[in-house]
Amino acid sequence: MHNQHQEARLVRALRPYGPDSDPASIYQYPEHLRPWLVDLPARPGVYIFHGESETLPLYIGKSVNLRSRVMSHLRTPAEAKMLRQAQRIEWIPTAGELGALLLEAQLIKTRQPLFNKRLRKNRQLCSLRVNDARPQVVYARDLNFSATPDLFGLYSSRHAALETLKRIADEHSLCHGLLGLEKLSAGRGCFRSALGRCAGACCGKESLQAHHARLMDALEHVRIICWPWKGAVGLVEEGPHATQIHIIDHWFYLGSVDSLEQAAALRRAPPGFDQDGYKILCRPVISGHYPVIPLRPG
Repeated sequence: MHNQHQEARLVRALRPYGPDSDPASIYQYPEHLRPWLVDLPARPGVYIFHGESETLPLYIGKSVNLRSRVMSHLRTPAEAKMLRQAQRIEWIPTAGELGALLLEAQLIKTRQPLFNKRLRKNRQLCSLRVNDARPQVVYARDLNFSATPDLFGLYSSRHAALETLKRIADEHSLCHGLLGLEKLSAGRGCFRSALGRCAGACCGKESLQAHHARLMDALEHVRIICWPWKGAVGLVEEGPHATQIHIIDHWFYLGSVDSLEQAAALRRAPPGFDQDGYKILCRPVISGHYPVIPLRPG
């Protein structure tokens, strides 16, 4: 038994950077990365930490000031494990913050960096669709969310969608039975109506029309906006160092170009609804903050 304990201590000593290690205790300033800081610009863009692999990066991030953000990584003990593996730093400048957000999301999905946890593709993405006054959970794999009206909210799973619906019901005294969250007995109100937590549409205390109107009012602030154009558009972003045209089709980011003549090389059918592209783009596009150029079909 004594020998087993000694062997275990030796293994731990030889593996000081395991999952239970305290990052602060193993942190050393990554002097080996200093050469990659020389030309880092103080402008918007995306940066990539690379390790030994040529195809699988360690970490991808974005910033409105590449130099400041990358240097902050090098001073962060919590990132010691990633920094020890990093061998070089790559950066891609953009015109502004919007381009950096779009490019970061695209690269994380396509290149799957080891230390990024956000912006991974969600194969269970779903929404709430109101049909015959009753919400139903629908999935992005079955419907084109960018062109389907009366969808409300984006959720990572069916469970998340139903939990949101329950919260809305509690906040607005809606009936779980009429929302399809529980079964109703014929001629009887739901259990929550007896507790005063349902306004009573299930037992005639309020009209079904009033119940539906309150449901729709509650959902309206998370309504998914359908793509307003027939096809792709160019979204113009002007920055202090450059101007870019972001090519977008049905909320899907296809890439960025310097001129419309280059846009043809990016034109292709979007592979599906992209929730990150929608969240990044919806407000800037609808607000009119950026000039939009509809592109001819081609």
